[in-house]
Amino acid sequence: MTAPRLSIHDRMVELADTTRCRLLAALERQELTVGELAMALQLPQSTVSRHLKILADQAWIASRAEGASRWYRRNPLLDADMLGLWELVRGAMADTPAALQDAARVEAVLASRRTVTQTFFATASAEWDALRADLFGVRADLTAAFALLSPDLVVGDLGCGTGSLTAALAPHVQHVHALDASPAMLESARVRLAAFDNVSVAEGALEALPLYHGVLDVAVLMLVLHHVADPVRALREVHRVLRPGGRVLIADMRPHAHERYREQMGHVWLGFSEPTLHEWLHEAGFVQPRYVPLPVDPQASGPALFSCTAVAMPRPVMVLS
Repeated sequence: MTAPRLSIHDRMVELADTTRCRLLAALERQELTVGELAMALQLPQSTVSRHLKILADQAWIASRAEGASRWYRRNPLLDADMLGLWELVRGAMADTPAALQDAARVEAVLASRRTVTQTFFATASAEWDALRADLFGVRADLTAAFALLSPDLVVGDLGCGTGSLTAALAPHVQHVHALDASPAMLESARVRLAAFDNVSVAEGALEALPLYHGVLDVAVLMLVLHHVADPVRALREVHRVLRPGGRVLIADMRPHAHERYREQMGHVWLGFSEPTLHEWLHEAGFVQPRYVPLPVDPQASGPALFSCTAVAMPRPVMVLS
């Protein structure tokens, strides 16, 4: 059985107490704790708690726990009778000296919250990057930014290595094809990516991708193109597996003189200049290339990097005469 609906007379009795009306007014536009309400209304916490319980029991207010605190606000789902009655009561008390003083003190409470935050940042700005990295990881900001991607995207992480980028992309897109030419790398990738049901892991070289034509919306080549013997052939293959209008993202090294990388790490190319990459992309069927030098990480010992995006032109239709 559902509880009987209270009459408007019962509701009027609930709001007959001035303290409860003041509490409702304070909680109408923001959440406040018992301590903040006591400070704003200049009442003992015991009094505030007693009236909050009455208001909560009758569904005038809602609350939520956060850590050791409980936050209160006016119930956003008041029924029509309650909302109409509150509009009348609030209108009658809005311009009274007590209501104006309460509103001013609530603003002071909110200002004190902002002051605490501002004081922290005024003293912590020099250490903020290190503190945030310690709390949330070095690039939590970039990981969160993947949420800007459309959830309908099918992405190819081409040259996925051990799967770190795929793991960052997978929660935000429809599917990720994680491909690499190294069986050893793929073993690590499969372990890392086992929890994702929208990831396919497969062996495949950039010059011969094991994917159907036009299956990808986005193709990512993250620090892999410098290992490829024939970049133009690889880019043509990337173009093949992208839908018309799909995008490629290449992140790699800017031109450098570290010859030792060829023997130490199997690099074929010592970075890529903007004109060279633009020429190769055009030859492979891409348009609108955008080459952006990336900020240098002072902690990194390797060459400076760039990112480059381009759009796959529709494939020409062969007409037989």
